[in-house]
Amino acid sequence: MTTQGIVVEHARRAFGPVLAVDDISLVARPGEVTALIGPNGSGKTTLMLMLASLLVPDHGSIRVDGFDPVTQPTEVRRALGWMPDGFGTWDTLRVREVLEIVASAYRIPAGTARERIASLLRLVHLDDLAERPARVLSRGQKQRLGLARALIHDPSVLVLDEPASGLDPRSRIELRDIMRDLAAQGHTVLVSSHILTELQEIADNAVIVAGGRSIQSQGIAAPAGVLTYRITAGSLEVLERALLDLGHRPTRTNRALEVTLADEIAATDLLRALVTANVPVTAFAPAQGSLEAAYLAVTEDRQ
Repeated sequence: MTTQGIVVEHARRAFGPVLAVDDISLVARPGEVTALIGPNGSGKTTLMLMLASLLVPDHGSIRVDGFDPVTQPTEVRRALGWMPDGFGTWDTLRVREVLEIVASAYRIPAGTARERIASLLRLVHLDDLAERPARVLSRGQKQRLGLARALIHDPSVLVLDEPASGLDPRSRIELRDIMRDLAAQGHTVLVSSHILTELQEIADNAVIVAGGRSIQSQGIAAPAGVLTYRITAGSLEVLERALLDLGHRPTRTNRALEVTLADEIAATDLLRALVTANVPVTAFAPAQGSLEAAYLAVTEDRQ
């Protein structure tokens, strides 16, 4: 397996007068899960289609494991597993047959394909539905079949567009485990999702896009000064006085107080100070994840 990952430099793509991707740059490394986040219409899906060699950029360069999707689409498609947001199926085919056709398109030998399909059906928990027509699958089951299809040729790079859409809670947990396992095996995983709390749990890095531009790339760590902690206590009045004495300006939210802190070390120090002051703290936790906080901070004035 190569060690190139995904490298995008100043990609641009327009559809007539509509500029879908203006200036996006990102790096997704092997062995890591990279989150691609942004509001609807920010260019995420268009970028993913360019990565998958299904759209040609008007400007900029894209490399998938060192290959150019424009001039080397065959090599890119061998290296990349692509799971679009809307996974269409051939309604007249059985679940197993869908994967058999995709395997044959990748010229996977029949014996290898049988073993691979059986393994993937177990992985996505569709082995008991293997002989069912694809048309009877629920939205979540079709998503799981889409993931199996993306993995059929054992790609080194995986690009997932809203993979958790339609999945039940257990399936989402299993999907997170699959993505982390793939990264641990050295694969490059780029995933787009609006479920920031779930991305927070699995992603190593995040690229935030808005208005067709990449506006921030970062590791999944708390941005300075934007961590909000929610605190509850046996007496909010006692808690509020203690916070004011410690130099904080709390705001009341329902039956809790919220304070903005610089980082997790500051949160640890504050909790220690409250306990030392005999404040009856009953809960002390982030009001939002650091990824959500970073996203809200950098997209505050963007559509």
